[in-house]
Amino acid sequence: MNEIVSGVIERVTFHNPENGFAVLKVHVRGKIGLVTVIGNLPSVNAGEFLEGEGTWIQDRDHGPQFKAAALRCSPPHSLAGIEKYLGSGLIKGIGPSYAQKIVTVFGLKTLQIIDESPSFLKQIKGLGPKRIELIRQSWKENKTIRDIMVFLQSYGIGTARAFRIFKTYGQDAVTLIRENPYRLAKDIRGVGFQTADELAQKIGINPHGLERARAAIYYSLERLANEGHVGVPEEELIDHAIQLTTIPIAIIQEALASEVESGVVIIDSVYGSKWAFAKALYTAEKNLAANLLKLATGAHPLHSKNCDSEIKNILAKSGLELDEQQLQAVQMASAKKILILTGGPGVGKTTIIRLILDLFEKFGKTCVLCAPTGRAARRIAESTGREAKTIHRTLEFDASIGGFRRDPSQPLEANLVVVDETSMVDTVLMHHLVRAVPAHACLLLVGDVDQLPSVGPGRILSDMIDSRMFSTVRLTKIFRQAGRSFIVRAAHSVLHGEFPDSAPNAEGDFFFIESEAPLQVSEKVLAMVHDRIPKKFNFDPMKDIQVLTPMNRTELGAGEFNRKMQDLLNPLAGRIEIERFGTKFRNCDKVIQMQNNYQKEVFNGDVGFIKEINESEKELTVDFEGRLVVYDFGELDEISLAYALTIHKSQGSEYPAVVLPIHTQHYMMLQRNLLYTGITRGKKLVIVVGTKKALEIAISRQDHRKRHTALVQWLTVNYRS
Repeated sequence: MNEIVSGVIERVTFHNPENGFAVLKVHVRGKIGLVTVIGNLPSVNAGEFLEGEGTWIQDRDHGPQFKAAALRCSPPHSLAGIEKYLGSGLIKGIGPSYAQKIVTVFGLKTLQIIDESPSFLKQIKGLGPKRIELIRQSWKENKTIRDIMVFLQSYGIGTARAFRIFKTYGQDAVTLIRENPYRLAKDIRGVGFQTADELAQKIGINPHGLERARAAIYYSLERLANEGHVGVPEEELIDHAIQLTTIPIAIIQEALASEVESGVVIIDSVYGSKWAFAKALYTAEKNLAANLLKLATGAHPLHSKNCDSEIKNILAKSGLELDEQQLQAVQMASAKKILILTGGPGVGKTTIIRLILDLFEKFGKTCVLCAPTGRAARRIAESTGREAKTIHRTLEFDASIGGFRRDPSQPLEANLVVVDETSMVDTVLMHHLVRAVPAHACLLLVGDVDQLPSVGPGRILSDMIDSRMFSTVRLTKIFRQAGRSFIVRAAHSVLHGEFPDSAPNAEGDFFFIESEAPLQVSEKVLAMVHDRIPKKFNFDPMKDIQVLTPMNRTELGAGEFNRKMQDLLNPLAGRIEIERFGTKFRNCDKVIQMQNNYQKEVFNGDVGFIKEINESEKELTVDFEGRLVVYDFGELDEISLAYALTIHKSQGSEYPAVVLPIHTQHYMMLQRNLLYTGITRGKKLVIVVGTKKALEIAISRQDHRKRHTALVQWLTVNYRS
């Protein structure tokens, strides 16, 4: 028979916002001392009044507990409860000290005052207008978020993303979700189609209705874009949506027609068949082609200059001797409006960039250097001695207008725009960049076409080369100095399908350490990072050494390595720790930004260190190499631990030392370009730990999964027309 208990929550021992499970310490009426209550609540805070229905159990490790089948929380109605409630960090701007002062003045009317007349808080010494406004906003948000949590929990949906849902939809969140739950998959990071679909079914949306079918079309296009496709053959899109929902083909076709009619989806002929595109990607790719062709025409800024003579002078001063390919690259830059420079490590791409910059600057021309990531921009700046920025900062994104300031109406002030690591630039970003290049300027695209393609949709560098519409120089000869590096040799061996050789002695820079069992691989990687590499090479394990792995999941995935390395390199002792979205964050943790956030001006791939965790303000501050960025706790799904990264996430970055676990556990991801990309991320040291078989699989398997892109067609058709 169930019992009823009630009392004030003294502390929240554990609460998982994804499923609501909570372990609470409660002052239960009629019981001496604190009672452990376990059950489910969408949200809970110390100081609240709790009512529960359930049974008493005897836990083998923790003694007597009240296991609740149902729990209800309400605002506290005792002075001690109100003070604890406010001091729990629930409301921004109120910590334990201010909670005590406020309750002393307003007593049992405290919560009513904050809710209805927050201006009265100015009676509290130290509470100024800014803090009172912060308290008012936080109180208002908290009430709305709780409503969202209760609503989602009532349909069995995890509530960890309630804060982001509120930030996106505001006070109308519940109404909007009821009207169309599929909007969650479209608008809220971390909510996929399946989660939104389950909610829709519980709300009562017709499983074979047009609304669900249209959502399936949209989600299928989005999922295919996440796999790198710009567009997709129409029948492939329809098949994808049917597999996702089992909705009859006639309804899916009707839904697709509706999406086309509304302008959300574009249908066009590509390579003789009908393809479907999300409108934004279609527009970006087609306009990119047109702008590239337009930029390639017209007079070169150096057309009237004696470039051959000046190139000889620059080479004489530098003391460099170029081979035929390298000299051709510099000469072509003096004549071609668009030039592509590609090649692997050690072939002199950076040297050629530097010489081309010297040539343009010798004639008084302005050069702009940019790269997709902050790390790549810093690297090209260091190697050329010139300023370089990320593409986003070069284009001057402005949150107030929701876009880039640099565009055709206010183009970049440059005669030459150099883009490094072009292989990782996706279709949309390249579209924005090219449209901002002035008509009189040149564009130099530099990258390694053999690396992994961009994370975002498209294969810009490969498509531009394949179109044969632009001059391309592929450097193959390794510079003499670079040829002494076993990292460079290993990379080129992998590229040619050959097993890489380890350095012959301990002073080398590339090593393969064979290890069979996954646990053994993991232990060796951790020992390398924590002890062996720092002692031998004097590298900082937090700042200089990066573990790169093919996958996120598995025992040898980035997720597991991050958990182990966090405990090893940044142990909990003396640290503040919070848990959000399944990740534990501590001050001093190494983290990575997982998506572009234009308002905060942090971008996918930016790496920093947690500087501060403010539990009372519910804020976490990350230091991105001198730039402090503040996150609300509800925004922490934007960052992740970065002690270990997937090789995909490392694109465009370079690290002093890289440790690569490679095992047959990673079988699905083992590809030549993935291994090649991982090895080329290391600047001074690369250590591969794993099985010979896994390494051989990766070397032998080329990635034949072709991305669906139409850039080659748009370039060649537009040119002919």
